[in-house]
Amino acid sequence: MITTAETAEWLKARDNFLIITHRRPDGDTLGCAGALSQALREQGKTAYVLYNRETTPRYVRFVEDQWAPDGYAAEFVLAVDTASYDLFPEDADEYRGAVSLCIDHHTSNTRYADLVCLCDDRASCGEVIFDILIAMTGSVSATVAERLYVALTTDTGCFAFGNTTANTLFVASLLIEAGAPNKKLNKVLFRTKTRSRLALEGLLASGMEFCFDNKVCIATITREMLETSKATEDDMDDISALPGSLEGVFIGITIRELTSASDCKISVRAMAPYDAHAICKRFGGGGHMLAAGSSIKKPVGEIREELMAILDDFMKI
Repeated sequence: MITTAETAEWLKARDNFLIITHRRPDGDTLGCAGALSQALREQGKTAYVLYNRETTPRYVRFVEDQWAPDGYAAEFVLAVDTASYDLFPEDADEYRGAVSLCIDHHTSNTRYADLVCLCDDRASCGEVIFDILIAMTGSVSATVAERLYVALTTDTGCFAFGNTTANTLFVASLLIEAGAPNKKLNKVLFRTKTRSRLALEGLLASGMEFCFDNKVCIATITREMLETSKATEDDMDDISALPGSLEGVFIGITIRELTSASDCKISVRAMAPYDAHAICKRFGGGGHMLAAGSSIKKPVGEIREELMAILDDFMKI
């Protein structure tokens, strides 16, 4: 384990980096990767981001200019916002066991890298990257600020989630001062929906199930629902926050079918005193107390039965 200051010195002393993002990438991992790669280049270093085929149109512009060319051989492999090898995209399998440094904020980090800079008190990995870059150079460019702002806002629901801290808001203000176009980003990322997304939300809401005195809301997204609504992967961004946004709900759970009816992902959002990470850990997943997830090779019905048994323990709190 190393500090952000030690990480800055480590990066300053090295060159030729490749940065890995996690499977089904969100704005935090992509914003961090794009920002870190750009900042390293601004310091005269060679840095690229490993192409992630699951990157959606919503976030691609913040990282596509950093994609590694074919045949690039890095001396040092970095991973950002990626807690374990299980979260590596398929294209990154060859780098298992070869990660020099992981920069993360997840409590569930498995310490798989040679060095780990872990700040689990930060709402987003973007805050950790910001601290490292300030330690390196004392400032960030407008391009880097924009990408880090994307990282901060997407992991905090534009500062509406319970993980938002005073530090989150302080860093955001510094990023805006550095040139991050907050008004434009907030409109595009948080106040704009496609008709397909709206249709999917309607289908999701109509099938929501409430249990444990309405403190728990479980929503299911089937492949059929995606076909009916014509929703794309881009439309899925942060949809798992919807069940937990309802009045009186303390634990919001989304079960989503992926490639088949027996390939699912659960996403849990929780409010104190309940722990989303502890719930997902029962399924081999993890995350934070307020937000966590897990991939499960079982059909929705079986997952729901297991969830009810697990929740029976947690709801006794």
